[in-house]
Amino acid sequence: MEIVWLTMVVVMASWLPPTAAVELTFELPDNAKECFYEEIEKGTESTLEFQVVTGGHYDVDVVLEGPSRQILYREMKQQYGQFQFTPEISGTYQVCFSNEFSTFSHKLIYVDFQVGDEPRLPGVGEQFTAMTQMESSSQKIHEDLNSVIDYQTHHRLREAQGRKSAEDLNERVLFWAVGETLGILVIAVGQVMVLKNFFADKKTNQAAY
Repeated sequence: MEIVWLTMVVVMASWLPPTAAVELTFELPDNAKECFYEEIEKGTESTLEFQVVTGGHYDVDVVLEGPSRQILYREMKQQYGQFQFTPEISGTYQVCFSNEFSTFSHKLIYVDFQVGDEPRLPGVGEQFTAMTQMESSSQKIHEDLNSVIDYQTHHRLREAQGRKSAEDLNERVLFWAVGETLGILVIAVGQVMVLKNFFADKKTNQAAY
């Protein structure tokens, strides 16, 4: 059940339309660190967004570094976060997610590393003249649909997180019920054995007289 659920989350990320950035869901094992790299030009507005979907206490360490290894963003044991920045130099930017503080729980993490503006609708705004009303409406619909996709992605992540929490709670309740059942059976058998010993003692005493 766990493997099927994780596969559904990963497939969910593949439904998203291609963009000029990184958007994916990945599994981060315990005592592990995973890094992603993005080439960013100077002056390009960029946004880093992440969320821990499942695992442990839903926390992870995040560090964003520039080409000169300068730290632009650092968060320790966070469930989710968002950081917007405009690079002052061109180069390779690195974002690393660390689960090295956890000794047994792996995490499932969603990350969206957007670079630059959302690509415009193909065929709209490529001419030098002003856009017609139809082209403007098409571009507005395109932007609204992109916003809808973002909202759906976050709602799917929250739904997946809630489902995993419910499954964990159901599993704990099941184990607790099984433990209680075993405890009741042990107590019942113990009481029968104690009562049986009482009557056995009486018969032994009567036989002695």
